[in-house]
Amino acid sequence: MNKKYDSIIIGGGHNGLICAAYLAKAGRKVLVLERRHVLGGAAVSEEMHPGFTFSVAAYVVSLFRPHIIRELELAKHGYEVIPMDCSFLPLPNGDSLARWADPQRTRREIARFSKKDSEVYPEFSRVMTHMGKLAKTVIDYPAPDITSINPKELANLFRLGKTFKDLGPELLHLNIKLITMSALDFLDLWFESETLKAPMSVSGIIGTFQGVRSPGTAYVLLHHYMGQLDGAFRSWGFSKGGTGGISMACARSAMSYGAEIRTEAPVKQVLIKNGKATGVVLENGDELNAKVVISNLDPNRTYLKMVGKEYLEDDILKEINRFKLRGSSGKVNLALDSVPEFSCRPGDGDHIRGDIAIAPSIDYLEKAFDQAKYGEFSTRPYINAVIPTLTDPSLAPPGKHILSCFVQYAPYHIKQGAENWPKYREAFGDAVVDTMAEYIPGLKDKILYRQVLTPWDIEQKMGLTEGNIFHGELSLEQLLFQRPIAGYSKYKTSIPKLWMCGSGTHPGGGIMGANGELCAKTILTSRAI
Repeated sequence: MNKKYDSIIIGGGHNGLICAAYLAKAGRKVLVLERRHVLGGAAVSEEMHPGFTFSVAAYVVSLFRPHIIRELELAKHGYEVIPMDCSFLPLPNGDSLARWADPQRTRREIARFSKKDSEVYPEFSRVMTHMGKLAKTVIDYPAPDITSINPKELANLFRLGKTFKDLGPELLHLNIKLITMSALDFLDLWFESETLKAPMSVSGIIGTFQGVRSPGTAYVLLHHYMGQLDGAFRSWGFSKGGTGGISMACARSAMSYGAEIRTEAPVKQVLIKNGKATGVVLENGDELNAKVVISNLDPNRTYLKMVGKEYLEDDILKEINRFKLRGSSGKVNLALDSVPEFSCRPGDGDHIRGDIAIAPSIDYLEKAFDQAKYGEFSTRPYINAVIPTLTDPSLAPPGKHILSCFVQYAPYHIKQGAENWPKYREAFGDAVVDTMAEYIPGLKDKILYRQVLTPWDIEQKMGLTEGNIFHGELSLEQLLFQRPIAGYSKYKTSIPKLWMCGSGTHPGGGIMGANGELCAKTILTSRAI
């Protein structure tokens, strides 16, 4: 066990695998250690019922950076994404709204609820696409250090300032509103129809313990507008084989460059000597040495579990304890005997080949959040559902289907205590199925198997503290040079030779890969190895 590595990466999620691929491609000796039997972290595919492969946690792809696909030759290693053509909103009164990739088709749908909104919608999409392209200049570079006088940092600040200057006065003012307003208040600037605003506003609350009226959620809405597939902004899609297909493509790329990957190899702690990280200690007692250690875990787990309080200065410990996680999401995956049909639009149509939102009104969403604020899961939750087997039949036996439901709100800190979540798991699952059954007649009779994941389960199964899917909230005070903490936003930690590459670093969460890429490139540029 005396083999020395240039870098050891803790955690085989997609960011860790991408970091490994870039380092190995640069000729470094890299080892990835994953505690589970399967790679992917939250971007994982698993056969949970005979013949049914679930995207257990993360279930769609949008933010994955195109240049990473090219630079790591991921397509050659199995990366394949099937675009989603529709966002579908069923309504309790039997009506529905479908927003399509075809703008004219979408305008006709919206016009049934508001002619004014149908005319404004194309301009809104144009502006948000433009804003998303500008935001791209932020997420594709390390966060600038506003306190540094280093010429490189000043150049980064100049580049960022020029980006905002190029917006022009009108878009600059709009951008300030976007950063400070709630998702709903921002949408109110454009639209009048609640039927349209409700499903659009939920992009601002995904993975956050906030409501659609909470200030700052408009930025999260923009975060979800930055998706890019094949050069087309605002495109969403399914990974062939489930989201684990993305992670496995990253793993195969890393191995093709010489990286070593071990599963069922849980790390107990980072090995620290003379104040520096020198390797890791596995749970079986083995010690592995490396020039640098890179954690793909969230900031809480990295600092408090892998390092330990005894190695942390008081101010660092205070900042890490202050870092907001507040998991608020759950997941319910269903194996079905046949296609689920919505009463508002019966049949197997293109409208259910994209994402399906249960968000019938703003009040509905706010009431769901109200329950969460008082430590209860939402009995009538916001649900974003997909039926991936309609576009990728390989995920289930012939004629069978999967209904995958992302659910808010399910607060990690329920009033009975997080450790009591197992007692309420099935009741939470029942609430989700009952809600979906209001729109899908006979749903319960179609269910062959169901998997219910509460935030507590996500923490236990996937190692995400408090079940937070973004490794920490995407709130304004936890972005850019303050992610995860001020002074350590460039993937370094307060422990020399210990780095971080997970979603708790800049630019945040989602299956984008930027965290792993930027961490690797920063390490190589700094000549740390």
